[in-house]
Amino acid sequence: MSTDTPTAPVLVTGATGFLGTDLARALLEQGRPVRILTRSTQPDLDPSLADAEIAVGDLMDPASLATALDGIEVAYHCAGVNAFCLPDPGEMYRVNVTGSANFMNAAADAGLRRVVYTSSAATIGEAAGTIGTESSPHRGSYLSHYERSKHLAEQRVMQVARARDLDVVHVNPASVQGPGRTKGTAKLLLAYLNGKLPVLVQTRLSVVDIADCTRGHLLAETRGEPGERYLLCGATMPIQEAIALLGELAGVSRAPRLIPGIAARALGAVAGAAGRARGRRSSFCPEMVRTLLHGHAYDGSRATRDLGLEYTPIRESIDRMVAWYRSEGLLSGGPAGVE
Repeated sequence: MSTDTPTAPVLVTGATGFLGTDLARALLEQGRPVRILTRSTQPDLDPSLADAEIAVGDLMDPASLATALDGIEVAYHCAGVNAFCLPDPGEMYRVNVTGSANFMNAAADAGLRRVVYTSSAATIGEAAGTIGTESSPHRGSYLSHYERSKHLAEQRVMQVARARDLDVVHVNPASVQGPGRTKGTAKLLLAYLNGKLPVLVQTRLSVVDIADCTRGHLLAETRGEPGERYLLCGATMPIQEAIALLGELAGVSRAPRLIPGIAARALGAVAGAAGRARGRRSSFCPEMVRTLLHGHAYDGSRATRDLGLEYTPIRESIDRMVAWYRSEGLLSGGPAGVE
């Protein structure tokens, strides 16, 4: 791939989300025109994306995708649903699997030069206790609907790319953390800092800094090989180590108690059943427990070797994240958000 900066607009899906916002912003900062696919004529976009062009469309509407892709040479497909404990995961499968296939077919019809597809490290499906790489054999089972939907989506994207001769590079991020994120794993970190996390489940965390994840996507456009996957993971550590480092940098000395797996499974079963009975999403459920107890460890070194991605030291990443929490008033316990 040429490293020259293209002048044609770049299409970004998922630009109302954490990663999509940062990626669209980075493209604009490079001086590249950006077109954002959104279902709303007045999307809730970050102010930094004010110069982006809006293309109203839906992943379930191929005609709208064709319009959005008109004149596009490169697209970043970041849109997707990432959630646990959904009462009905059907929408997640529609968006992640069918929506991604629709987008790739539309991209092939439009003759795109390249698509950078945001997959997930969860698609690796590494066996328990192993370190996942791009070539790891899949364990053959799924921990959650999210993991299954992203794995099926990745397979569909690969099938379309082969059948339509479409140049697609897959980027597989671990848990993306950094300034701007308050959901998912970040909720757990904030709960700890605010004294609302008395217990923990023993697990391993694999994370990538949002800035590194964005750079990894940009490098995948210019340096990635068609059809290949690139894991993005800057650090893997036991949850106790992550919490200790977070507490040190935030000035918090609490030590949550680790609960055994059998207790976590029982709690997840009860909470999940209660959520289903109410027809509402629970904050804890069996698929979340399975994911935590399995833990994840990934090797992100291929992105360094092949793409030239340099990862931010984890201490620097967490320090920057804590500073953002403070600046946004997300930490309780006084002006500094510490005890």
